[in-house]
Amino acid sequence: MEEVIPSLRRLLWDISQSCVQSLTEDTPLHDASGDRQGCVCLPSALANDNSWDGTSDRTSNTCQSVERNDWQSTGSGEEEGKKSIGRSMILKDDSGVSAWTRPDGHHLLLFLLSLTAIRVHSDIDFPKDSQHFSWKTGQWGRCLGEECGSGGTQTRMVWCVHAEGWTTHHSNCPQADKPEGQRHCFKVCEWHQHLFEWEVSEWGACLLVPYFSDELKLQTAECVTAQHGIQRRRVQCSHTNNRTLVTSRICEFFSQKPSGEQACLIPCPQDCVVSLFTSWSSCSRSCGVGLQHRTRHILATPMYGGASCPNLTQTRTCSNITPCPLGEGEFHYSLKVGVWSECRLPLQRGVWLNGRTMVDFSSNSKKKNTVKRHTQSFHHDQHYLDPKPDPNSDTIPDTNPDLNPNLKPDTNSDLNPNPNPYLSPDPDLKRKAWDIEVGYQTRQVRCTRSDGKNAMLSLCTHDDGPLTFQSCVMPKDCIASNWSSWSPCSKTCRAVDLSPGFRIRTRRVTQISIGGGRECPAQEEKEACNIIGDLLPNCPRYVWRTTDWGECLVASLLSQQDRKLVDASVLCGGGLQTRDTYCVQVPNTSAPRHRKEVSRPVSRRLCAGMELPTAVQPCSLLCPEACLFSPWGPWGPCLHDNCLEAQGRKGFRQRRRVVLWSPPGSPDSCVHLVESIPCEEPACYLWQSQPGALCVPSKGGCGPGIMVNTVLCVNTQGMEVSSVLCQDSPTPPLEAACEVACLGDCVVGSWSPWSSCSNSCSTKNAEGRQRRTRTVLALPGEGGRACPAGPALEEWKPCNNHPCMVFYWEALVWGPCMEDAALSLNGSILWNGTTTCAVGAQSRKVTCMKMNAGQVIPKRCPDSARPKNIRPCLLPLKKDCVVTPFSEWTACPSPCQPANVTAARQSRYRTIIHRPAHGGQECPDTLYEERECESLPVCPVYRWKTHKWQACTLVPDSVRLGMAGPVEACGNGLETRGLSCVGEDDRPADMAQCLQWAGAVPDRVWECRVPCPEDCTLSAWSKFSECLGCGGSRSRKRFLTGRSKKKGRCLRAELYPLVEMEACPCDNFLSRPYGNWSSCILPESPGPSAMLGWRGKGEGLTEAQREARECGQGLRYRALLCLDQQEQVVSHTLCSDSGYVEEVCHIPCPLDCKLSDWSAWTPCSAPCGGGLKIRSKWLREKAFNGGRPCPELDLRNQAQVYEAMPCHSQCKQYEWRAEPWSMCTINTVDELPACGEGVQSRKIRCVRTGAEGAHEPSKDDSLCDQKEIPPGAQTCFLPCPEECVMSNWGQWSTCPLPCDSGMLRNRTRQVLRLPAPGISCPEHTQMEACLLNSTCFSYHYNVSAWSTCQLNENAVCGPGSRSRLLDCVRSDGKVVGLSVCEEFGLVNEEMLAGSCMVDCPVSCVLSDWSPWSECSHTCGNQGQTMRFRTILQQAHDEGRPCPPLLSQTKPCPIRPCYTWLLGDRTPCTVEGAVCGEGVRRRNLTCVVHEGDWPTTSSAKAVDEGLCGGRLWRESEQDLLLPCSIPCPGDCHLTDWSSWSSCQLTCLEGRSFETTGRQARSRAVVVTVLENLDNCPQQVFETRPCKGGRCHSYEWRASGWNDNERAVWCQRSDGVNVTGFTVTGGCFLHNRPTTVRHCHPPCTKPFSHCTPSGVCGCEKGYTEVMTTHGFLDYCTKTPGADTKKADVKTSSGRLKPGPSQAQDLFSEWSLRPVGPDGRVKFWVYGVTAGGFILILLIIALLFLPCKPPKMKKTASPPQKPLTLAYDGDADM
Repeated sequence: MEEVIPSLRRLLWDISQSCVQSLTEDTPLHDASGDRQGCVCLPSALANDNSWDGTSDRTSNTCQSVERNDWQSTGSGEEEGKKSIGRSMILKDDSGVSAWTRPDGHHLLLFLLSLTAIRVHSDIDFPKDSQHFSWKTGQWGRCLGEECGSGGTQTRMVWCVHAEGWTTHHSNCPQADKPEGQRHCFKVCEWHQHLFEWEVSEWGACLLVPYFSDELKLQTAECVTAQHGIQRRRVQCSHTNNRTLVTSRICEFFSQKPSGEQACLIPCPQDCVVSLFTSWSSCSRSCGVGLQHRTRHILATPMYGGASCPNLTQTRTCSNITPCPLGEGEFHYSLKVGVWSECRLPLQRGVWLNGRTMVDFSSNSKKKNTVKRHTQSFHHDQHYLDPKPDPNSDTIPDTNPDLNPNLKPDTNSDLNPNPNPYLSPDPDLKRKAWDIEVGYQTRQVRCTRSDGKNAMLSLCTHDDGPLTFQSCVMPKDCIASNWSSWSPCSKTCRAVDLSPGFRIRTRRVTQISIGGGRECPAQEEKEACNIIGDLLPNCPRYVWRTTDWGECLVASLLSQQDRKLVDASVLCGGGLQTRDTYCVQVPNTSAPRHRKEVSRPVSRRLCAGMELPTAVQPCSLLCPEACLFSPWGPWGPCLHDNCLEAQGRKGFRQRRRVVLWSPPGSPDSCVHLVESIPCEEPACYLWQSQPGALCVPSKGGCGPGIMVNTVLCVNTQGMEVSSVLCQDSPTPPLEAACEVACLGDCVVGSWSPWSSCSNSCSTKNAEGRQRRTRTVLALPGEGGRACPAGPALEEWKPCNNHPCMVFYWEALVWGPCMEDAALSLNGSILWNGTTTCAVGAQSRKVTCMKMNAGQVIPKRCPDSARPKNIRPCLLPLKKDCVVTPFSEWTACPSPCQPANVTAARQSRYRTIIHRPAHGGQECPDTLYEERECESLPVCPVYRWKTHKWQACTLVPDSVRLGMAGPVEACGNGLETRGLSCVGEDDRPADMAQCLQWAGAVPDRVWECRVPCPEDCTLSAWSKFSECLGCGGSRSRKRFLTGRSKKKGRCLRAELYPLVEMEACPCDNFLSRPYGNWSSCILPESPGPSAMLGWRGKGEGLTEAQREARECGQGLRYRALLCLDQQEQVVSHTLCSDSGYVEEVCHIPCPLDCKLSDWSAWTPCSAPCGGGLKIRSKWLREKAFNGGRPCPELDLRNQAQVYEAMPCHSQCKQYEWRAEPWSMCTINTVDELPACGEGVQSRKIRCVRTGAEGAHEPSKDDSLCDQKEIPPGAQTCFLPCPEECVMSNWGQWSTCPLPCDSGMLRNRTRQVLRLPAPGISCPEHTQMEACLLNSTCFSYHYNVSAWSTCQLNENAVCGPGSRSRLLDCVRSDGKVVGLSVCEEFGLVNEEMLAGSCMVDCPVSCVLSDWSPWSECSHTCGNQGQTMRFRTILQQAHDEGRPCPPLLSQTKPCPIRPCYTWLLGDRTPCTVEGAVCGEGVRRRNLTCVVHEGDWPTTSSAKAVDEGLCGGRLWRESEQDLLLPCSIPCPGDCHLTDWSSWSSCQLTCLEGRSFETTGRQARSRAVVVTVLENLDNCPQQVFETRPCKGGRCHSYEWRASGWNDNERAVWCQRSDGVNVTGFTVTGGCFLHNRPTTVRHCHPPCTKPFSHCTPSGVCGCEKGYTEVMTTHGFLDYCTKTPGADTKKADVKTSSGRLKPGPSQAQDLFSEWSLRPVGPDGRVKFWVYGVTAGGFILILLIIALLFLPCKPPKMKKTASPPQKPLTLAYDGDADM
């Protein structure tokens, strides 16, 4: 042994080294085809012979070239998955020993493992000798080398160790066995990282983990919540380009190997759960002894190692009282047929029964009634494994034996060039495969006895035996072409959601199955791709873009009532503007930022899910606001137009006003500020004379004198200028005569101020005049100067003598800024020197206007006051129109189009982003383009070409002679015909083309019959008779021939009809409306917006235009059902072009709420000073049909719409006006001097306050305040001639504020005439105290309330202003003029005006209707098409609300629906026998229906050609379902039970999964005990389901009855199940008992056995126990039965018993609580009686204190309550 092992080791080592060297050095990486080619070296003995004696030279090797994957290694752990390489394989166990094997199953060198018991490890070699020295090696290091590739070197440490573990010198170990410390390797470099990656499969199923590694017992006994399991997955290193596998060391160089295992949890074992048994069946025999059975079905299948299901059937014998008559006990015989054999050709000798009917009298089947283990599949869980491919599967069965254990590996690939049966590599096979071969099939027929035994066939058959052979079509499988190449991956970019993409490959069917062959596989395959996608570019992002906002429209806010009264062209204020939205792709961020990309619009679906930008927003148009002016100034002097160049004698007098406030940004928008009137003799400079202060007498102290005047030359502004300018005017005198009164002279007072001018201008009939007066203060004495005459005391002068012709310059609004080449301004330099836009010019029209007349010639207006008509301006930047590029052309409908069809069209559009402005380039006219699709290829035209039917093929004679049945060559057979595919030019074409384009495949096989001698013979059918019209029928006939005329069965019309009728073809069709009417659909507005659908937002439409699109006349549609004479649905085009019945309809237009006109203004709220006046509107009509709603109404049904304006009430509308005082009249009796005290009077008139002029008419005195009437007469005093004469008193001085009574005010007067000597003058000054509200007053400002927000007269809403008035109020409450407060220096800090905002009544804004969608159904009467619209702007503040109708539907034209109808399956029928194998048939019929099928029975059979190609999956297997009818005595299976409810795997009510399971089962029914061994096995199957529930199980028990009760297990949904542990559900250890047992027995009175097994007392009795714990006796419980008495013990024999008195007391004792714990009824009665008694006592206590009765007085009459009701329902 010691000699053999080293030599074997050296041999294997040399073999492995030579192979590794060939794989790493001598072999190129790739061959021309891209696959790695390697050389596997074999010893010659291994390569040429299966036997080897071990003596061959180890250097004599044979290299065979085999295909390898890239960089495959023979290292440990890499051989799994590399079991087969060409003809040879390398197998390597865990110990490192390699062996060469052949695929044929011969294993070589395996005897090496039996030669030694020493385990060979990778790091310890065999010992050298008895000293136990051995070599030890370390791990291989990293592969090093100068270049990447196979030229690397790998080293490891090698040392010699003793068996005890210490290290020694190398010489102690055998040098021949020294392992190598260096080897060649493949060096992996960093750039290889992108070439290799870990390929990880999905985690496998969670499998149970055994207790120990060598123990396979499942962990089910100790499971509480879940079991420990393990999941495994495949982890391999693969090449990224072709997914070939390489050694794991390459990927481990870059990243750690992912884990291949992980722990998992498996729910605890779930046992099989079955239902309760059904009731026993009736006895199988009516006499004698028979059998009864009962069955149950499976509710839940065993899972996770749970217990298997028990038997589903119980059988018992049953005996009948009536014995069987004589002879009834004998057996009955039944003819039983088997299944038809597979179809085979006559040349193939059938092995099955060799074509003969065999009789078997024995029963060889010894099957037990057990349930096989089942496996779970995706579709159904079945109890058997089927190696055949599932015809319903979507994939082709894998022929790899490693992946499909049900298929055996093919040992010779040359014998099976096409392992996939679906593929057709031979092109000629595409035509050859269509040949149909007719074969035959047979079946077994036997006679069975009623006890299940077989009997002689003659006991069952008579003259006409069952058919044992028949013709059949040889099955041929469906053949598909090879898979196409994979399509590009749908995921070409890295998205945010990281979802994988998919790719598709397809194949075509080149041969359909026939004769029950394998069905066609899936023609499309999809797989995931680019799952991670880290190397992919980012996916393009899409965002919403918007155009510029459109024009601000105010008219859209107008109501119907205001729309008729307002000029829309002058509207201003708040409005709405819209814009368009479109979806674009986000441009590349790497593009230069200075290039502003305008992306082309894409489909709006790409932006779905993103927030849509608002398309409607409020806006505002500036309203022209009036400037605020000061009052007009006085008319100036007559001046020349140009004082610097004074010419002519014509001039102008002017008056001016100034601008107090102007609109921001438009200071030149105010109207004229200067008005002029023509005048004569103008003068620009005038002399101004001012009288002197003192009159200097010429002689003495009185008499005439001289007053020196001050003379100045002033200009028109009153400023002093050089006197040279006034030299043309006469100089006024510098001195003026005056006179100082002497003693005894008349003294006259000074002149009063001039009164206001009586007229503002002069006309021919009226001139303006002013008046002033003076009075006589002292009469003259003797010799004194006399007083002037009366007229001398009054002076008049003309005023405002200019004609009433006022002229002014009117300047219109500045025009736009235009380019002006003649403008002498430096192009782009602004006035402040900064560089900006180009400079242009603005102009405006200036005209001379005559007041209240119109335009006049310019000469009538002063040229100096003429406004400018041109000014420089900045030219605005030109803005060109910006549009998006055209969108992509819409896709053409299909890659091809049928011939003679209108060419399809495609369109594209673009959107205006910026509209042109300031002379920019205009927008293009074309925004929408449409064109015909480019010449699409015409869809290819292929058709099926059928050939002549061949002769009827019968079962061959050789088969007939060996089978029971007719021997003659007659009977039923099959006839076939050829079928080919031809193109449009009748040239042969590939069959696959016709399968794709030609429609249904014509029948190629037809049943036929070769007449037998005994058959009935008939003549051929005659031609059909002529039709007489629609609705009639036609017929054809045939007749019997020969001997058939005399055969009775031939005369049976139901078997051989001689007349055949059919309906006559008719071209008349009937139509009738169907279904409901559609919504009323308004006609779409023409233009591109109707075609663009979403892009037309109705921009620029007023509310009136939108309203026109929302109401008015429209059409509603109703589908039209077109029928033929047989009441079958036909195409609607045969009855109508459109397929609709149209009817005119009307959508009522919305009516807005209507209010009345403004009411009259109310009186000013303040009787004096500033206040508010209010006006309001009343409700006239309410809103209807979605019109603008009404504002809030008050209780009087008045709309809360009002307007408040500031107003100023004159404190005194009328005032007293006093004329000047008359002369002081002194009544003298004698001729004494007229001096002293007298009387003077004046005229008092009541005039309108503020009236000017003496000619103001007087009003009734009652209109003025009588309390404030001034005195009309007063005493006066005229000084005597020798007395001092004083002037009138001046004004009182002002009292300092605040008023103080300690302060004084004064007034003064002057001496006009000195008195005589000795006489003094009166006081010059008067003083009085400053008393508040008497002689002293304080003043303050007072503001009124704010007005409502005032808008421009042309505005509807938007920005406005509000105002309030300012009053000056005296301390006594009297309102005075504002000038009084100003005189006192008071500053108003209150704002009198402010901005405000009126909310706009924004009506709902909707998008345009979308295009009509495609019909929801392609045919039938259920189809509907829809269109919808969205809300762009919700209604706001009394705007018109959104309509509820945001979508519309209309029916689609009714097209007939042609459908293949699978009929119901017939009962199981056995042909020619009583029992055995049969079929359940169902018919496949082409029917036409109206679309509501199968809900109604409108389906009618039609020609099969109208249904098109029959689906291949609806093959004969679907139409014929095998079944069996049990023969008497047979043991058989029941029908499938119903599917159980969907159940989930749950733990404590929580589900482990989302997909549940359902189960159904078939039980075994035994009819004869002797045939029990031949019974089949019970079966069950499961399927996945959705919507499962968690079920729980618990024990339920009935009430006790004689110490017994029923116990059952019930599921949470109420289903009762069998409650044994082996069946799941409830567990046995906690099952309640069904029988109560007590020891010793309970014999005491009123005692019973309790569930705990001890004796207890009945309800109402208390247990009295013995000292040993047993029941002694039961005593009646006093009071409540539930209240236990104390347990007493007694050892005496005499038991005390209750006396009769105690019993009586216990029965009549008052106890408020009953035995059940509830309060007794008498307690309630006592409580109620006590409460009534207390109330009665309280009432009696109050009777003595009753107050005396009051006299009844008639109540005052009530005023009737009057309610104003106008018929409004809201009241």
